[in-house]
Amino acid sequence: MSRHDSRSGDPGSYRDRKSDGGFGGGASYRKEGSRKEDSEGFGSSLPKQDFDGLTPFEKNFYVESSAVASMTEDEVEAYRLRREITVEGRDVPKPVTDFQVVGFPDYVMQEVLRAGFVEPTPIQAQGWPMALKGRDLIGIAETGSGKTLAYLLPAIVHVNAQPFLAPGDGPIVLVLAPTRELAVQIQQETTKFGASSKLKNTCVYGGVPKGPQVRDLQKGVEIVIATPGRLIDMLESHHTNLRRVTYLVLDEADRMLDMGFEPQIRKIISQIRPDRQTLYWSATWPKEVEQLARQFLYNPYKVVIGSIDLKANHAIRQHVEIVSENQKYNKLVKLLEDIMDGSRILIFMDTKKGCDQITRQLRMDGWPALSIHGDKSQAERDWVLSEFKAGKSPIMTATDVAARGLDVKDVMYVINYDFPGSLEDYVHRIGRTGRAGAKGTAYTFFTAANARFAKELIGILEEAGQTVSSQLAAMGRGAPPVPSGHGGFRDRGRGLGGGRPWSK
Repeated sequence: MSRHDSRSGDPGSYRDRKSDGGFGGGASYRKEGSRKEDSEGFGSSLPKQDFDGLTPFEKNFYVESSAVASMTEDEVEAYRLRREITVEGRDVPKPVTDFQVVGFPDYVMQEVLRAGFVEPTPIQAQGWPMALKGRDLIGIAETGSGKTLAYLLPAIVHVNAQPFLAPGDGPIVLVLAPTRELAVQIQQETTKFGASSKLKNTCVYGGVPKGPQVRDLQKGVEIVIATPGRLIDMLESHHTNLRRVTYLVLDEADRMLDMGFEPQIRKIISQIRPDRQTLYWSATWPKEVEQLARQFLYNPYKVVIGSIDLKANHAIRQHVEIVSENQKYNKLVKLLEDIMDGSRILIFMDTKKGCDQITRQLRMDGWPALSIHGDKSQAERDWVLSEFKAGKSPIMTATDVAARGLDVKDVMYVINYDFPGSLEDYVHRIGRTGRAGAKGTAYTFFTAANARFAKELIGILEEAGQTVSSQLAAMGRGAPPVPSGHGGFRDRGRGLGGGRPWSK
C-alpha cells in the first residue's frame, strides 16, 4: 500500500536490464562491482547480496502536462539555449518552465510555494521531468544551482509511492555526500520539504557520537543522507541495511573521488539492488567521474548546465597577485585593511596547521578570525560556522573542507592564501561568494610553486572577462615569477582604508 495515490509506470527489472548495454553502449549491470576489491580492510565484512527474485517497484511518476506537450521543438531549443541547458540521452523530456506544469503532487507543491521560489532553476527545469520518469540521470551543474531540490523533490514523490517501512527495513532513498557540512545542508532541505509527507530522515556522518544516528536508523527512516565512511561503519555494525534502497543519489561525485572515496562508494553500491534509480551529480566532468558513471548507471539521461569546460562564475571579480611565500601574511593584512567592512571574508589555506597558525596570528593582531578544518570536532565546526554566519566573527579561515557544502549566502570576499591543488578546487573555493545572483570578489596569492597552474588559471580568468596581470601572463608563457612589490591588489573595491584594525 502506497502513502499517496501514484501514477503507474514501468518498473523494469534486473533480468530485463542485464542483457542491455549500459551507459554509452559500454558497461552494464552485469559488470557492477566486478572490479576486485581488497579482501581485507574497511568494508570487507559487508555481505554479498543476492539480487535474484527482486520485487518490482514503481518509479515512473511523470505525466507531461498539456502546456509542456504543446511546446514546439523550436520553443524547447530556444528555452534550453537561453538557460544554457544541454541534454543527452534517449527520449529526453521537454523542460518544465514553471512550477505549475511539473506535475508534482499537491503535498510537494505546497512546500515549493511556501519556500517562495519564483521559477525552476535550469537544472530543476530539465532535471525534474528526467528524474520523475524514473530513469538514471547525470546532472552537471555548479554548486548553488539548485540541484539539491532537483533530486530531493522527485525522491519525496518516489518514497510516497513505495510500501511503508517494515521493522528492520533500511532506507528507501540514500544520498551520499562527500562532507559533513554538505550532508547536514541536504538534511535541512530534506526535513523542510519532507515534512508534509511525514517522511523521516537521518544524517549519518563521522566526527560525532554514533548513538543518535543508530537510534534513528533502528527506528526506521525513509531517507538517509550519509558520508561514505560512517555509512559503511553502520552497515558493518548491522545498524542498517540497503536492501530497500530504490533511489540512490551521489552528490558532488567529483569531490568524493577527489577525496579518495571510490572504494567506499563501490562497496556501498554493491549492497543496493541494481535496478534502482541512480542520480549522479557533479560540478565537473573529469575522466574519473565519467568512468564511475559508466559502471553504475544504466541508459542515463545527461543534463549539463553551462559548459562542461571548467569556468568560474562571471559574477565574481577575480584578482590574482604574484607573491613570494614569505610575503603572504603581510599582504593578507594589507588586503584586510582595505576590504574589511564587516562583510564575511573566507580565507582558504592548504593545511590544517597553516589554518591554525594564520588564525592565531590574525587574532593576535586584532582581527576577528576563527578557523574550520577536519581536525576540529563537529561541535566546534558548527559553532564556528554559526559565529561566521551571524557576523560575530566575520573572518573565517578554512581548509578545503569548506570549499563545498558551505551554505553561507552572503560571503562577500574569498581569499586564497594558498593556491589549491587543482583548478577545480579553485573554482569551487571562489564559488563560495557570488551566490544566488549576488556579486562577489576573490583574491588569490600565487607563488612560484603554483606556476604549473598559470596557463589554465589564465584561461579561467579570460573566459570570465577578468584582467590578467603581466606577471601572471609571463608565468603562463614559462617565464620565472616576479613577485609584486609593496603595492598589492589594485581595484580592491570599498574598504575602511587607513590601515585601521577591525573594531566593533
